[in-house]
Amino acid sequence: MIEQFFPRSSGRSPGRRLCLTADVEHYSGLDTRAQSAVQADLVRALDEAARRSDLDRTAWDCQPQGDAEFDVLPEDTPEAVLLGPFVQHLVACLRALNARAAGPRIRVRLAVDSGVASAAALGYAGPAPVAVARYVNTGQLKAALAGIPTADLAVIVSDRLYQDVLRSGVPGLDPAQYLRVHVRVKEFVSYAWIRVPGHGPDELREFTGGPLNPAPSPAGSAAAAAAPAQYVRHGTAVGRDVHGSVTVGAAVSPVRPVPRPAG
Repeated sequence: MIEQFFPRSSGRSPGRRLCLTADVEHYSGLDTRAQSAVQADLVRALDEAARRSDLDRTAWDCQPQGDAEFDVLPEDTPEAVLLGPFVQHLVACLRALNARAAGPRIRVRLAVDSGVASAAALGYAGPAPVAVARYVNTGQLKAALAGIPTADLAVIVSDRLYQDVLRSGVPGLDPAQYLRVHVRVKEFVSYAWIRVPGHGPDELREFTGGPLNPAPSPAGSAAAAAAPAQYVRHGTAVGRDVHGSVTVGAAVSPVRPVPRPAG
C-alpha cells in the first residue's frame, strides 16, 4: 500500500524555531579549489562563533547549500545570544580568516528569522525557512555588503525579531544600529532590518536608499482602488498569506500600501 512508502505525518504541530542562512559573496566567480576552501572556512567560522557564544552547533540541523548554509536551531536557543554574541564572534572569526596571507577572502550575508519551521521531505517547510532564503538574497543586503569593502559581514533580521528581541532592552543589543528596508523577492514581501557591524545606519542608507514601498504599477493602482487594500504594518507576506500586523480597508498611517502579490 502507498502508506508503506509515504508514511503519514505524526500530526504534531510545527514548532517555532530560529532559522538562519549564511551566504558567501561572489562565490560563483571562484575556481573549484577556492570554492572548496571557502566552504570549509564558512563552516569553521560558524562553528567557532557558536562555540564562543556557548551555542551547541551539534544540535543545529545544518543543511549545506554550496555557497551557503541553512540552519534550524533548537527550540530553546536564546534569540538574544544569536543576534548579539554570535554575530559579534562571527565578525571576529571572519576577520581572522581574512587576515591570512593566502586564501580567498570570505564575506558573508547572514539572514535570521524566528517562526514556524516544520521538517518536510526536502528539508523544512514554513514561513521562517522561506523568509531567510528570501532575505539573504535581497538587493539591499547585497548592496550594503558590496558598498562597504572593509566589512566582512552584513546581517538582516526579520521585523518580528527586531520588534520582539532587538527592542527589548537586552544589554548588548542596539536596535539603533539597524536600518529598516522593504524586501520584495519573487512573491515574498516583508519589512526587515539590516546591520553591518562596525558601520552605522546612516552609512547604509547610501547603498540601500529608495522608498520602503516602491510605487505600484498603474494596473496595480486601479485594482487597489476597486477593492479594499491590505496594509502590512509589520510582519511578512508570503504569497497571499500575511504574518504580522495587518489592516484591511483604509490606510491608518502615511506609509504607502504594499501591493498584494499576484496569485
